[in-house]
Amino acid sequence: MKLLRSSGWRTRALGVALLGMAGWLGASAAWAQSIVVASTTSTEQSGLFGHLLPAFKKASGIDVKVVALGTGQAIDMARRGDADVLFVHDRVAEDRFVADGFSARRHDVMYNDFVLIGPKADPAAARGSDIVLALKKIAAAGSAFISRGDKSGTHAAELRFWKMTGTDANKGSGYRECGCGMGPALNIAAGTGAYVLADRGTWLNFKNRADMVVLVEGDKRLFNQYGVMLVSAVKHPHVKTTEGQTFVDWVTGPAGQAVIASYRIGGEQVFFGNAGR
Repeated sequence: MKLLRSSGWRTRALGVALLGMAGWLGASAAWAQSIVVASTTSTEQSGLFGHLLPAFKKASGIDVKVVALGTGQAIDMARRGDADVLFVHDRVAEDRFVADGFSARRHDVMYNDFVLIGPKADPAAARGSDIVLALKKIAAAGSAFISRGDKSGTHAAELRFWKMTGTDANKGSGYRECGCGMGPALNIAAGTGAYVLADRGTWLNFKNRADMVVLVEGDKRLFNQYGVMLVSAVKHPHVKTTEGQTFVDWVTGPAGQAVIASYRIGGEQVFFGNAGR
């Protein structure tokens, strides 16, 4: 009788163990079919990823977890090996990432543009198509200007434009850094009647506009290029190279480029695919 009890216990234990192993294998399979993409806040706050990722999941079966940060923080995350793919918009920093061996290759994926947003009344008379002249006027007038101040791609572009003015050491008495993402920076600007540099995609998707409008656009220096990179498995052997490369290939290929081009806000195309051009 004791032997029978022991045998039954062992059978039940084996059954539990097998169920546990099956669950673990299932979880492992699910884990293998997912990747982490470190990206800039503009790709998320513009709504692009909400449009793009379901199409990728349908095509590949791979889940994507996006960690949206300022570009500088996203690059730092990828350098630590905490992401499989990097999707950002600061070409100088991206080229450095590749040169330092954290990715074998950078790919152009899409572009849009930056715009200068400000109050409709435009107290600094910044309106026009010259971003450098506009910033000079804002500084001279001491008008309120909200900088993201977060080492993002947008912040890097803003600092480049200020440097072109020759007055970057004195940006005016109204210059403030928020150390925040694009959405919060726009909210602060809308609430205080300040000027702010934004990517067009986030601006189009921004709902709390108050009396804010686009004041400067069309300057070729406002061009905003995005790049995508697979994080190096040489630097970080745990990187999901196969799944990550699948994402890079898809988003830079005909299917992904078509999905990017199809994303619109209020009927206006937000991003323009230019992979391989």
